[in-house]
Amino acid sequence: MAVNKREIWIGFDLGGTKMLAIAYDENWKPVARRRRKTRGREGTDNGVQRIGSTIERLLNENEIHTDEIAGIGIGCPGPIDLENGRILTTPNLGWDDVDIGQFLKARFGCPVVVMNDVDAGVFGEYKFGSAKEARCVVGVFPGTGVGGGCVYNGRILQGAGISCMEIGHTRISSSTRSSGYKLPGTVEAEASRLTIAAEAAKAAHRGDAPYLLRKTGTDLAEIRSSALADSITNGDKVIRGLVEDAAMSIGLAVVNVVHLLAPDKIVLGGGLVEAMEELFVGTVRKTARNNVMGVYKDSFDVVAAELGDDAAVLGAAAWAKQELTNKNL
Repeated sequence: MAVNKREIWIGFDLGGTKMLAIAYDENWKPVARRRRKTRGREGTDNGVQRIGSTIERLLNENEIHTDEIAGIGIGCPGPIDLENGRILTTPNLGWDDVDIGQFLKARFGCPVVVMNDVDAGVFGEYKFGSAKEARCVVGVFPGTGVGGGCVYNGRILQGAGISCMEIGHTRISSSTRSSGYKLPGTVEAEASRLTIAAEAAKAAHRGDAPYLLRKTGTDLAEIRSSALADSITNGDKVIRGLVEDAAMSIGLAVVNVVHLLAPDKIVLGGGLVEAMEELFVGTVRKTARNNVMGVYKDSFDVVAAELGDDAAVLGAAAWAKQELTNKNL
């Protein structure tokens, strides 16, 4: 008797600090997972090869054959050439013009859909998480940078052949602070974890955050979201103020988004939100509702993402299936 071949969809998230690959069956049950750290600003060739080897190990260690793979969806930071499956630029990894789609197609012999990583995360939350059944959901994910994405009537909001919703690079302040991008005063410059960590290190060095200095020190690489949350819990009021200021900046960005798109759901995700959900989400919600036009005040809700690290991986796989299925109809 012939045995039916499994239909496996692979989702991959290329984050600023980690790579995560998960294989799903046709019912979106995870059947295998593999995580690796990214190596900072490693060279493009090494980074691409590590993506390929991560997926290869996922398959080999779990006895998944390449002919079972229906498709791969990969979420990557930064703007994406959607038609050709190319990463155009990833400021936080230092990659430019990377033909990741063709590389994965050639290596695994299956269709590949390349997308922005926050688009993938927002689509994951829309399909399976905190934004199910929303007509319009906008996601804002502060981390190393600040990413944004939007799902509108079941479709990811995208430009003509290029990803969009780069909310982190929109200007909200007259500040001269920059984030590695020439335009100062952007959401990313004011509200990324890297910005908070830099200010927190200064505060610790000055003696204004004694717990952070004692437990973590002033090394930016060590001042992660969990360290910031721990510092606040243990009485470092200056650190709480820095986090609140960042959340207020994101709240102002949400005001702009509400006036443009009138989303019914705003989803906040990423390590900062996970570590300090009540403080971060509450501050963003309050700031947004206090500053939008009156007619919009009760038209939206601000919620935390539910799926954690799996959001972008699951969203990338689900979007790949939706796009490839529609293409074949």
